[in-house]
Amino acid sequence: MLSILGRHLWPKGEWGLRSRVAIALVLLVGAKVANVFVPLLYKRGVDALSTPQNAIVVVPIALILAYGAARVLAQALGEIRDAIFAPVAQRAIRNLALGVFGHLHALSLRFHLERQTGGLSRVIERGTTGMDFLIRFMTFNILPTLVEIAMVGGILWHLYDWRFMAVTLGVIAGYIVFTITLSEWRIAFVRRMNDADTEANAKAIDSMINYETVKYFGNEAHELRRYDVGRRRYESAAIRSARTLSLLNIGQGLIIAVGLAIIMVMAGDGVAAHTMTVGDFVAVNAFLLQLYAPLNMLGFAYREIRAALVSMEQMFGLLNVATEVSDKAGAPALTVSGGEIVFDHVDFHYDASRPILHDVSFRVPPGNTVAIVGSSGAGKSTVSRILFRFYDVSGGSVRIDGQDIRDISQASLRAAIGVVPQDTVLFNDTIYYNIAYGRPDATREQVEEAAKLARIHDFIAGLPLGYDSAVGERGLKLSGGEKQRVAIARTILKDPRILLFDEATSALDTRTEQEIQNSLEEVSRGRTTVVIAHRLSTIINSDEIIVLDRGWVAERGRHGELLARNGLYADMWARQQEAAAAAERKVEAAEPPSFRAEGHLRVAE
Repeated sequence: MLSILGRHLWPKGEWGLRSRVAIALVLLVGAKVANVFVPLLYKRGVDALSTPQNAIVVVPIALILAYGAARVLAQALGEIRDAIFAPVAQRAIRNLALGVFGHLHALSLRFHLERQTGGLSRVIERGTTGMDFLIRFMTFNILPTLVEIAMVGGILWHLYDWRFMAVTLGVIAGYIVFTITLSEWRIAFVRRMNDADTEANAKAIDSMINYETVKYFGNEAHELRRYDVGRRRYESAAIRSARTLSLLNIGQGLIIAVGLAIIMVMAGDGVAAHTMTVGDFVAVNAFLLQLYAPLNMLGFAYREIRAALVSMEQMFGLLNVATEVSDKAGAPALTVSGGEIVFDHVDFHYDASRPILHDVSFRVPPGNTVAIVGSSGAGKSTVSRILFRFYDVSGGSVRIDGQDIRDISQASLRAAIGVVPQDTVLFNDTIYYNIAYGRPDATREQVEEAAKLARIHDFIAGLPLGYDSAVGERGLKLSGGEKQRVAIARTILKDPRILLFDEATSALDTRTEQEIQNSLEEVSRGRTTVVIAHRLSTIINSDEIIVLDRGWVAERGRHGELLARNGLYADMWARQQEAAAAAERKVEAAEPPSFRAEGHLRVAE
């Protein structure tokens, strides 16, 4: 992790940022040189004032002014260093966060189906915060403190004798060993805190996303209990962490106090023996007190850096997750001429012990519409995921205009396919943003034209804020039909050569379904289209219908041909027609006689 961070703090080819690092290092040394001169000037001032025959106060005043100037200079150089280095640190954090975010989008659908979004967001949040802390303290605290320790040790040896340096460095060594030992012990509690925090956050976000479901079943208390499981684990780990932190602080303070007492006794003996002056006594004390603050901060920094590394460890762990579906080196872009789709003896499984598709073959000629139907679990939606290359096939191949989709870039493949899914999830933004998502560089006129073709422009225009109306989390402020029309408008704006409708109307009522179906037929005119369908009434005009049964192609043909065969498709059709008729009879039975009579009258007219 530190080597990766180092590459970002010394970025290749970024000479402007590298020069900032170099200047910051020079200022760091300059600030510490000014800082170690402060006790020396203090010593000279005390000695000057302690001399009775020195009646003239000019020398002490000059030394005191120099003392103040040195303190100001040390602080000023440190602040300038921080300001110069800030762009380097922020660029590193930004690039690392972008790298993780981009990698998450490159991971397979399988990874995202198995992970909780709330947990992922928390890992990234903690990781970037940890990076910020690590960079700031490594460059602005630990490195300067080490430089200052080396300088003070040299000065004590040079001005006095080796014993002062030995005691000082011995105290520092004991302090560091004690801090590292206890901090490593505490890391287990920090990891438990992070895991519990991730778990609780994931459950909280999952609960908020499913707010309506929670209310439907009155399970608020149940959700609180689920959330409290993670919070209780966090509380327990946090209490143990706080107790061990108190123990660590006491131990650190004791070590510093013992070292300070030994040094002061040695300096007192020197003054008594007239080998040291009162100024020397004060200077030694000032040196140690000056070291105490950054050393104490060093202990804090080490503890926090270890905690930050644990947080970063989880985030960097995401970078180690292999991309299940990746482009080949130098993969060319897909060249779409007609838009022909060919599934050639395709086998597929999510898990080797559970095959999904078996020897599936079909062809969708350019501009034609092929529907894929079957019972639940037959493998219909798997076909759409394979075509969009969320997964690679286990056997056989999928080709578009003769090009195996495994040999071309994923970006070009997905740019050529427009999808209208069954469950349209919108971004928590405006209607305009959600339609324009199909082509973010589109003009407002093009967005509105797409909305008109999807038959939703009039509805949007009637809203108080028009296209600037917010759709809410996952588009919950819109009805199912409105969300589907937004999805259709988005796909129209994308203007793909190939269309994929994955049960796009199965969750809608009959009237809305018919209206949406008319829009879909308009959109698909002249384009190669694959329709994953549940309601067979929506695909009777398809050029070919593929019937899947437990992953095998059971039947294929046009609607009339399949009915004539009196096979699986005909049975599905009969059952759906019977269900529709039963539903209609139930509605009629619930209507008052006068309403039914008026309805018959209108029909007669």
